[in-house]
Amino acid sequence: MRLAMWSLRLVVAVLLSALLLAALVVGMAPRVWGMLNSHQETAISLYEVGGFTGLAERSVVFDARGRQIGVFQAENSQQTLISEIPGHVVDALLSIEDRTFRQHKGVDLRAVGRQVITNVNEGSSGGASTITQQVVKNELLATLPRDGRYKLLQMRYAILLERELTKDQILERWFNTNFYGYNAYGIKAAAEVYFGKDVSDLSLEEGTFLVGLVRAPSAYDPINNRSLSLSRFVTALRRVRDEGYITLTDDELVRRAAEVLPTGVRSRPDEPVQRTHFTELVKDYLLNQTTILGTTYQERYAKLFRGGLRIYTTLDRDVQASADDAVTLLPDNSVNAQAALVTVDNATGAIRAMVGGKPFKAGENEVNLAMRRRQTGSSVKMFILAAALEAGVEADDYIDGTLPCTLPNPENPEEPFIVKNGVSEPVGSLRRMTWLSINCAYAKLSQIVGLNRVVDRIYQMSSSEWLTPEKYPVYPYASLATGANELSVVDMAAGAQTLANLGVHHEPYFLEKILERDNNTLVWERQVSVEGTEALTTVSAAKTVDIMKGVLKGGTARRTALADDRPAAGKTGTQARNTNAWFVGFTPQYSTVVWVGDPRGYTQMAGVPEFRGQIVGQWGFSRNTVTGATYPAHIWKQHMDTIHSGLEVVDWGTRKDEQWKALLTPQRGPARLYLPGVECVAQVISGTPPAPSTTLAPGRTTTTTVDPAAGTEPTLVPAPVVVSVLPTATTIDPAEKNPYAPVPSVPIAGHIVYDCDKGVPNWTQTTVVGG
Repeated sequence: MRLAMWSLRLVVAVLLSALLLAALVVGMAPRVWGMLNSHQETAISLYEVGGFTGLAERSVVFDARGRQIGVFQAENSQQTLISEIPGHVVDALLSIEDRTFRQHKGVDLRAVGRQVITNVNEGSSGGASTITQQVVKNELLATLPRDGRYKLLQMRYAILLERELTKDQILERWFNTNFYGYNAYGIKAAAEVYFGKDVSDLSLEEGTFLVGLVRAPSAYDPINNRSLSLSRFVTALRRVRDEGYITLTDDELVRRAAEVLPTGVRSRPDEPVQRTHFTELVKDYLLNQTTILGTTYQERYAKLFRGGLRIYTTLDRDVQASADDAVTLLPDNSVNAQAALVTVDNATGAIRAMVGGKPFKAGENEVNLAMRRRQTGSSVKMFILAAALEAGVEADDYIDGTLPCTLPNPENPEEPFIVKNGVSEPVGSLRRMTWLSINCAYAKLSQIVGLNRVVDRIYQMSSSEWLTPEKYPVYPYASLATGANELSVVDMAAGAQTLANLGVHHEPYFLEKILERDNNTLVWERQVSVEGTEALTTVSAAKTVDIMKGVLKGGTARRTALADDRPAAGKTGTQARNTNAWFVGFTPQYSTVVWVGDPRGYTQMAGVPEFRGQIVGQWGFSRNTVTGATYPAHIWKQHMDTIHSGLEVVDWGTRKDEQWKALLTPQRGPARLYLPGVECVAQVISGTPPAPSTTLAPGRTTTTTVDPAAGTEPTLVPAPVVVSVLPTATTIDPAEKNPYAPVPSVPIAGHIVYDCDKGVPNWTQTTVVGG
């Protein structure tokens, strides 16, 4: 019975084959004749046929040292050379898919005949394609219907392909064009996805699994269809065994397959592929902000996601790892406070680290908080200080910081600006007012210097492609000194870097160069100005740095000094109601800015239970309220200590350094700064006013003398003081842009300054008006 059935099937197979052959001879004789005699004809280039082009490949993003930090891919398509694929993986492919690959010319006619008989016996169709035919199918015929013409075209193109490419080149394209599941195209991507390793490190068994997977990646999915996947894997291993490459029994083979079968999707730890706020910034720039990669969005998208570009950035993976670790000092909390951080290399402006809040997650944490603008609190005072010193103010000039203070409001003259919050400090040096971040003193100083001049200085010191007067407005608010304007972490880091460079500004940037997939052909390269641009004079920048050093030694950030007594300078910032907290700090090598807040809105970070006692042991405070001196400052310290480890301890200069000393030497004696219209001036005609307060060293918090300019009455007045009230001065013209134009001030000796509304101090016995 079985013999009869077999004979019947054989007869049917022969008849069908005869009919097929007759049809081919009658209908396709010219084409078949041309194909069979193609060895006598000039080869038709498959590149001319169309579709056989360069392979799609994902683009890779590298850090400043050439280490991978991310990828851009529509699909995970990674290309590899045949020389990088282990020989035993190639042996596995030939064993499973095409044992006569080295002998045939593109089509294995014997295999075709065998497959016809098998298909008839099993009632199936397909099969018998050589590796060359599979390459043709993947790259030329993927969109064509599977009819009789399809198979003929596949055979014809396979023969042509064998004449254009070597056997190794065909193998290379097979490995690089097949889909392996989980968005992996090419065996290099598959090795990463399933085994977390480079293709060159694949074992024979691992290579066998991947080759066997290609037939039906979804059906043989090892994560979701383990039983079917294991069965296919065992079948593939048996074929490899049949060719003599392994010597396992059936039981051993099954056990080995179960051991090797992947259990999940992986990635290589040394080659990160996950999206980050930084790589998203790069992607957005290349797709939407520039025409480097093409004039149309479609061109740019194709180039970025399938062009195999090698994109070199400024990020340093080690510096970034330190930043990522440092921001974990901030615990998860009920007010959703998050930390953003940016570190800039002062020598060039290159961004070495960027934390944009919680790790990037599509649809959840997409906003890069390092680029988002928020109110700055007192950290903006560094710009006011620099503008004042540029205008000729000296560190030991005096200014009043007494709360409350009522100041003009240029925006709405009918509603004066009143400062009520902060620390009240009687008349004292600008140096001390900076250390203690005195709001009234700096609100006055901003208007004494000129609000528009301060705004201009912000643009000069923080200039970047993101911050220009045309792209983003910074307003001359009366409340500028208390942080009314919104700036980003990158904006603040750019300004800090200008101070760290003693007035030389480098615009922050994140791209170095872009190469083609060969990692050699240049697509684009940044032209960096080594010299930078002068945003401040060296003298005024040096004086600003010297004053800001005191913030870490004895001011609002006195618990934040760096390890090894490394010189650093900085400024804290806390917005009203603790809605934003900042620390801006720098050394000669790096500038780092940290912001803490709720990205959803201006949420008050006070009375937060998760913050109580969190870092008391290490830092010496246990407040449950966030200020610039708490989490931002200590995230900054941990990060800066880490990235400076091993670097030379350098300073801008010391008081023993004659050149530095010359930069800091005042050009005149101490003066009393005053705001015309709010503060009036009288010249002493005779008598001796009480001595003004003395400048305190960092860490001192009390005074023992009284400044008459504050309007307070001393205990003893040695002799009658006769004064002449001077004519009322005018404030800086709002249109004044000259940064060196002098500010309203008078020498301390021989003058008193008093509140215009209160009149001259009552300890003056005689007043000569208008002298």
